[in-house]
Amino acid sequence: MKKKISFLMGFLLLFGTLSAQKQKVKNQPYGDQKLYHFGISVGLNVQDLVVTNAGVPTENDETWFATIPDFSPGFSVGLLADLYLNPVMNLRFTPMLHFGDKTFEFVEQDKKQESFRATIRSNYLMLPLEIKYRSLRLNNYRPYLITGAFTAFDLGRKTDEALYFKMMNYGLTIGIGCDFYLQIVKIAPELRFSFGLTDIVEHNRTDLTDNSLRKYSDSVKKGTTRMISLTFNFE
Repeated sequence: MKKKISFLMGFLLLFGTLSAQKQKVKNQPYGDQKLYHFGISVGLNVQDLVVTNAGVPTENDETWFATIPDFSPGFSVGLLADLYLNPVMNLRFTPMLHFGDKTFEFVEQDKKQESFRATIRSNYLMLPLEIKYRSLRLNNYRPYLITGAFTAFDLGRKTDEALYFKMMNYGLTIGIGCDFYLQIVKIAPELRFSFGLTDIVEHNRTDLTDNSLRKYSDSVKKGTTRMISLTFNFE
């Protein structure tokens, strides 16, 4: 009985493999050979900030620490420009607007019940330049890997907040996706991770008019951005 089950499982596995490799009619068979093409992108994002706390007491001998207790999804929209380099490699420029926010909770070290919450909106114009590495095409889909670097501008900054972020940021991107070839358009779901490399927290708070917020700002020594985005590219 065990031999029959093993034989059946082996047959099903072999049949599935052969079926997956069976050639089908290809949509847009020469679409990947265009020198350049354009598209649009829409999707969702989740923004994060890797916080390094200062751990320095205030004048009132209070030590505050900042955390991000939860996350909320944001919206992403942008354009796509793709340049053909060779059969498995493309150069991409994908300017995107990422709308979202970060919720911070500031907790005093000794007074555990004393805390302060602040939601800070960040609308990033992100300009990534990336290399797209594509696998061989199988029928009407083609997985790929992307990697590159970005420059970002925070367009949603507001003064007199618990934290104030610098306008410019730099970092690296990496992601995976898959091109699905339809008759007229190519759709590609893509999961991307963005890692900021610079400290975006503004420490010189000349913008503060509410001095009670200064202890929260001073509690953060450094902050670098992280973002996960799930987008759908239409090319």
